[in-house]
Amino acid sequence: IALVLACALLAARSAIAADAPKPVTHTVVMDGVKYTPEALTIKRGDTVVWVNKDPFPHTVTAKGAFDSREIAAGKSWRWTARKAGDYAYTCTLHPNMNGTLKVE
Repeated sequence: IALVLACALLAARSAIAADAPKPVTHTVVMDGVKYTPEALTIKRGDTVVWVNKDPFPHTVTAKGAFDSREIAAGKSWRWTARKAGDYAYTCTLHPNMNGTLKVE
């Protein structure tokens, strides 16, 4: 009986894990001194990759949450969301360049 109960418990855990949403990777492109898309909504556990297509460096900086430092032309930086919230971010090198990230 213990073996049957153990197997049933393992099957239930597997079914729950199979129904859990898988983390997703989202891309934000930095081109023309702007973030595209400027606003993005993601889930906790998802990753955002910012790709710099401009010929000069940018940053992705949300005070107190994340800071990419300088991302060189042609390079990228990734961040995985661990905490729900609204994050306004900017390029510290180009203050007119702004984006928002909502983590649910």
